[in-house]
Amino acid sequence: MKPKDLVGVSVFLVAFGVYLKTMAPTVSFWDCGEFIATSHILGVPHPPGAPLFILVGRVFSMLLPIWDVARRVNFIS
Repeated sequence: MKPKDLVGVSVFLVAFGVYLKTMAPTVSFWDCGEFIATSHILGVPHPPGAPLFILVGRVFSMLLPIWDVARRVNFIS
């Protein structure tokens, strides 16, 4: 592996670790709870809706069985 590639991988791993450490563990303020709930049940949040976020949130809430639903949906935002 080239040194340039090694630096890129290590920067990614450090940034990903910091993101995981600082990610909200549960529902936070404002619209987060609404978007987490609608992602889990494939509902429609208030307009304009954000359908792509809801669909991606549903996929992540089904595929990652390691955390609760709130943390799984927070992982993508």
